[in-house]
Amino acid sequence: MAQAQKRTPYRVLIADDVLETRRNTRLMLADNPMVDIVAIAHNGREAVELAKKHQPDIALMDINMPEMNGFEAFQEMYKIFPSMACVIISAEDDNQSFRSAMNVGAREYLVKPFTVYQLNNAVKRVGDIVKAEREKAEVADRLRQQRASYLLQLAHEYSKTRRTDDEAVEVFEQLAANPRCELRWLRTLAMLYIIRQEWKKLQVLSGRLARQFG
Repeated sequence: MAQAQKRTPYRVLIADDVLETRRNTRLMLADNPMVDIVAIAHNGREAVELAKKHQPDIALMDINMPEMNGFEAFQEMYKIFPSMACVIISAEDDNQSFRSAMNVGAREYLVKPFTVYQLNNAVKRVGDIVKAEREKAEVADRLRQQRASYLLQLAHEYSKTRRTDDEAVEVFEQLAANPRCELRWLRTLAMLYIIRQEWKKLQVLSGRLARQFG
């Protein structure tokens, strides 16, 4: 029987301005094999800088911190790492704080003091979401790569056989939709527009060629 694939631990960042909370949170997660604590921050701004360096999967964020609060810090981190998830840990047990946490994209909200069980379960739930979303993104990326490879295969074939029909134009237009499209395919598309006397499309493409390669 094949061995089950070993799961990679979630990279976790802890951010809280209270030393005791930082220490207790770390100890609560110490025996969790699915957690790898990669950074501990004393305030929101330090959390952002550490996130840039360590690229965590999950951020455990206090709300009220100096220099930058937890909401602001997470929003800054999310701009850089949109696949990262956030668990808000706060002494604020009110609907407004909860709604604010959800509005900035937090996945869980824990009220201090919380138990080991509550913390580990929150991390597991959030970790499962992160894992599912990344797997979905990986599948979508593989499909995009396969499609791009197929389009290039068709482009080589159509260029070699000098096809000028609608299907050929569609293939080269789909390649041209990529901002990093190779110059040769853009030139081929321009020639197709000339042959087919599609002057408006040629004008738009010529403008792009001038901006991109002029």
